[in-house]
This record gives sequence, C-alpha cells and structure tokens, in this order.
Amino acid sequence: MPGDFHVHTQYCQHGADDKMEAYVLQAIAKGLTHLSFTEHAPLPESFTDPAPHHDSTMDRNKVEAYIMEGKTLQKKYKNDLQINIGFEVDYIRGYEQETQTFLDTYGPEMDDGILSVHMLQAPDKSFFCIDYSEEEFGRAADAFGGLTPLYLAYYNSLTSSVEAELGLFKPKRIGHITLIQKFQLAYPKPADFLEVQQHLIEIIKKKGYELDVNTAGLYKPLCKEIYPSAELIAYAEKLDIPLVPGSDSHAAAGIGKGFEQLSAYSLQLPQGLHI
Repeated sequence: MPGDFHVHTQYCQHGADDKMEAYVLQAIAKGLTHLSFTEHAPLPESFTDPAPHHDSTMDRNKVEAYIMEGKTLQKKYKNDLQINIGFEVDYIRGYEQETQTFLDTYGPEMDDGILSVHMLQAPDKSFFCIDYSEEEFGRAADAFGGLTPLYLAYYNSLTSSVEAELGLFKPKRIGHITLIQKFQLAYPKPADFLEVQQHLIEIIKKKGYELDVNTAGLYKPLCKEIYPSAELIAYAEKLDIPLVPGSDSHAAAGIGKGFEQLSAYSLQLPQGLHI
C-alpha cells in the first residue's frame, strides 16, 4: 500500500485530539511510505457553517499553525516517511471566488489536496451538511422535496466542482464521490444513479483528475461500503483514472484502516508525488 492520502488532524473541530505526530508514528508502524494530511480547509468567510455545532472545518486562525506543525514533522521524519501537507477543500456553488482566494493564498504550501462536496443548498436557499448526522440528512431530504432531488443535487454539485475554475492550485483529487450514501441503510437509495455516477467519472477522466478511494464508509454504521462502491471503482479503473487510497481518518488509530479491502485495486500515488 503506497500510503494514506486522506487524513485529518487535531485541527479538525469534529475529530480526535490526537497530535499530528501520533498519526505519523502510526503510519510508520503500519509500514506506509507516504502520509497526506488533508485537513478540512476553512469555509469561505461569508459562508455560515450549516452543521449544528458549526464544526465542519478547521479554525481559520489556525491554518498557519497547522502548516508549520506539518513542516516540522516533514523534517523530523524525512528518513522514515514522506509527509505531505494539504487540505480537503469544500466546493460550495456560488462561493468559487472565495474558495479560489484561499487556494491562491495557501496553494504554494500544499503538497497534496482533495476537492469534496459536503454542503448543499436546498430550494428554500438553506444549506445542509449532508454527512453530519442521520437526523440532518432527513431534514435535508425534506427540504429538497425527497431523496431523489437530494441525490441529484449532490451529483450536480460534484460535477460542478470538477468543472469549476478555482485557479492554479485547485485540488485534482475528487473526494468520496458517494458520500451521499452515508446513511443508506436508514434512507435507502431511491433510484439507480449509475448513469449519473458514470457520467461524473467520465468528466473526472476528461479533466485528468484522480479519485479518492475512501474506506471510511466501511465503518459508518448506516453505510458499510467504500466510497465509491466497487462497481464504480471498476468503472474508474476501466477508464484508467488514478485511484488514490485514503482512510479519511479523524484519529491516529484510523490510519490505513480498511486498506486490506483495497488489495484488488491498482492504487496509485497522487499526481506529482514520488516514491
């Protein structure tokens, strides 16, 4: 396994208090060669976090400390592990310019990055964090007028994220593209979205982007499935889209969790990284 390329830290307001160094030591103990810290980038300043506890991302005032701590660890463990510092950036339709401003500012410091969709705007203009909780997901479905329009809004937003102009430092890896299914055992998928999903993957291919193969869903009690599903991973492989493994760990013990279930796939390093 080349490494774990989707990892959060103590700077995440909804994660564990484990220090970044604990993640590094866990990665070394597991025999990984690479580790990418991809902390949730701060949301746009004019955007209000819709999560009930407003804890979706890191504190904007701690970005510099996060980068500095990462660079210190890069130097300390340079002979044991390639450590990459970056962000998981939220794509929120209508906030592209602010998102690009953040990327223009911190992009030169980024070794790796992920572009994801967590926030969706309902027809009544209210926003929802669709992976926050089962209850919030139910509220979102009501606000969108049902599960089908909610799913379609999610995939439309993902498509927009891939096509969006976000500047030179836009992340080229698209995160957990079936996150909308996090609560699928409580809210069964209302239809077969395979055609929509395959179209998204085709756009990812056209752009030359990568796919986050994310094991976190396996351990979500109402999901029990990798993001994306095996069927979609196979389709991405058929198109020769780079598949990059990530645990989406929010605690040190989660590094590489579930990676044994990825052994059948041809996994790769993120573009621009090396052995």
